[in-house]
Amino acid sequence: MPPELLVDDFDFHLPEDRIALRPANPRDSARLLTVSGRDVGTLGDLRFTDLPAQLRAGDVLVVNDTRVIPAQLFAQKGDATIGVTLHKRETATRWWSFVKNARRLRTGDVVDFGRSEVVLIGTVIEKSAEGSVLWKFDTEGQPLESALHAVGEMPLPPYIARRRAIDDQDFQDYQTLHAAKEGAVAAPTAGLHFTPRLWEALADAGITRETVTLHVGAGTFLPVKADKVEDHQMHAEWGSIDPATAGRLNAARSRGGRIIAVGTTSLRLLESAADDARTIHPFTGDTAIFIYPGYRWKAIDGLITNFHLPRSTLFMLVSALMGLDVMRKAYAHAIGKEYRFYSYGDGSLLLP
Repeated sequence: MPPELLVDDFDFHLPEDRIALRPANPRDSARLLTVSGRDVGTLGDLRFTDLPAQLRAGDVLVVNDTRVIPAQLFAQKGDATIGVTLHKRETATRWWSFVKNARRLRTGDVVDFGRSEVVLIGTVIEKSAEGSVLWKFDTEGQPLESALHAVGEMPLPPYIARRRAIDDQDFQDYQTLHAAKEGAVAAPTAGLHFTPRLWEALADAGITRETVTLHVGAGTFLPVKADKVEDHQMHAEWGSIDPATAGRLNAARSRGGRIIAVGTTSLRLLESAADDARTIHPFTGDTAIFIYPGYRWKAIDGLITNFHLPRSTLFMLVSALMGLDVMRKAYAHAIGKEYRFYSYGDGSLLLP
C-alpha cells in the first residue's frame, strides 16, 4: 500500500436524515444498489427481492450465524452512571468492554449490575492502555448469558442510540434470520435483509447458502484515529469455519461458482482462512485482518453489504474490493437517490 494513503481519502458527507432508525418492513423490501465492475462501477437500483436474478446458478452466499447478546450494562457508582458495552469474551465469565466513566473504576472495584432477583456482579480485573476494561462476572451459579438477557440492553450502534431510545422491538429487529450462536455485540447487518421467501427464491435459482461464525465486537464502531491508513490497529474478533463448510466452498469454486459474502464479517473471516492459492481452510480463533486498497483477495468473489460510515475501516474494505473512485461514485449515487444508510438501512451488491 502506498504510504500516502490517508484516512481523509475515505471521507464523505452524509446528511443525518439518511441514517435509518428502523429496518425495512418486510426486510427483503429494502433497496439494493448493484455495483458491477471494479474501476467501472455500473450501478443499478433494485430491491433485495431482485437479488436472485443478479446471481448465477452455482453461486454460494456465505452468512454469519452469530447472535447478538444484550451486551450493554448500566450501574451507579457514587453519583456517576457506569455504562458498559461488552465487546470480546475471554472465558465463560470474563469479558473485555468499553466503559463510559471508566476513570471512576480501579482494578479490584466491584460493581453491581443486577436487578431485582437477578445477580450480576462485575469485578474489574484489568484496565488496558487503550481504555478497555476486563471484567470477571459472578452470577451465583447461573449462566452469565441468562443474567445478560435479564438485565442487559441491545447494543445498538451509537448513531442510532443517540437519536432514539432502545426498545423491545430492537430485540427482534437487530437479529438476523440466521442468528444461532450467541456471542456478538453487534449484528452482521447485511444478513438483516434476508427472509424465508428470499432464500426460497435463491434456492429456486440454484444459489446455495453456507454458514460461518464471527462474533462481531463493538470495536467495529470505533473511529479510526490515525492519519495514515496503515497506522490503524484493527480490533480482534473470534470466528470459526468448520472443515465441512470449507470443503463445500472450495468444491463450489472448482465447479465455477462464485463465493459471495453476506456482510463484511463473513468476508473478513473467509479472507482470514484462505491461502494465496485461494483455498479456504478450516479456521478457529481470533482474526484482526484489516483490508484496505492494495489488498490481494484470496477467498471471495463478491459482497452483499450495507452502506458504511465515512472514514471507517469498512468503507476502506469496500474500496479495496471495488476501487475507491467507484465507491465514491456509488455512495454519491446512494445519497442522491435517498438510500437509507448504516445498520438498519439498505444494502448493496458489489461484484468486481
